[in-house]
Amino acid sequence: MQTPAPVDYAKATSVAHAIELLEQFGEDARPVAGGHSLLPMMKLRLAAPEALVDLNDIPELTGIRIEGDEIVVGAMTRHRDILASAILAEHYPIFREAEHLIADPVVRNRGTIGGSACQADPAADLSAVGSALRGTAVVQGSGGRRTVPLREFHEGPYDTVIQPGEVLVELRYPIRPGAGSAYEKVERRAGDWGVATAGVFVVVRDGVVTDCGIGNAAVGAEHYCSPAAEAALIGQPATEESFAAAAKVVGETCEPYADQRGPVDYKRHLATELTLRALRRAARASQGA
Repeated sequence: MQTPAPVDYAKATSVAHAIELLEQFGEDARPVAGGHSLLPMMKLRLAAPEALVDLNDIPELTGIRIEGDEIVVGAMTRHRDILASAILAEHYPIFREAEHLIADPVVRNRGTIGGSACQADPAADLSAVGSALRGTAVVQGSGGRRTVPLREFHEGPYDTVIQPGEVLVELRYPIRPGAGSAYEKVERRAGDWGVATAGVFVVVRDGVVTDCGIGNAAVGAEHYCSPAAEAALIGQPATEESFAAAAKVVGETCEPYADQRGPVDYKRHLATELTLRALRRAARASQGA
C-alpha cells in the first residue's frame, strides 16, 4: 500500500505563527486544514509537500459574523458550522442547500470552507457558491493582508492566487437585502462530487431582475461563474422566458469534459437545466413567494 513521502510537521498557534512557519520551511511547505483533500493526494503521491503547517489550533480563523454590510466566514470554519449558521440561513440559504449535498457528516465535521477554496477542485460546491455571490477572499502574508475577488481567486484546476508563505484568513460575502438564493446539483450518488451544479442569487424589484449571480461547478465554467448569463438576465422581467434565456447562455458558454460521470452534451444540458431551476426558486424567494 502506498504511503505519503516523509514530511516535516508543525502546529501553528496564530496566523502570524503560521506565516512564520511557512517561511521557515520554504516554498514547498503547505498549510493543512481539514486534510480531506490534501492528505489523500499525498498518499497517492499526487502531492508531495516538504512540510505541513497545521492551522487547526488558530481560533482567529473560525467563526461566522456580520461586519457592516458583509458576512465574514473564517477560513477554518467547518462545513458543519456553515450548515448550522443562522446568519447564513437568513441571508443566503444557498449555503445550507449546498452543504446538505457535500459529502457526508464525517467530512462535514472536519472539512473547512478555506480548505475547500484552496484545494480548487473544479467540482467544489462552495467555490461555485462563492463565485455566484461575488465574495472576496482575504489572504495574509508577511507583508500584510490583501483582498482578492473570489472570481479571480482560482487560476485553474487545483491552482489559486495564494503565494508561498501566505494563508487564506477569511471569506467575505456582501449582504444584499431582498436577495433570494438557491443551489441545485446532480450527483451519481449521495455525497459524490457533482456531475453538474448551479448556485444563484437573484434580486427582483417591481417584477424586474435588478441583480443576480450565477455559479456553476463541475462543468468547466471559468472561475465557477457565468458573467455572460448574468448580463443576459439583469434588467429583464422575472419571467420563465428570461430565466430560460440566461440558463441557455450558461449551457453554451461552459466547457465541460467527458468522463465517467457523463459526456459533454449531457453536462451542458444539466448546467442549463439546473441553472434554470435555481433561478426560478431564487426569484420566488426574492419576491416572497
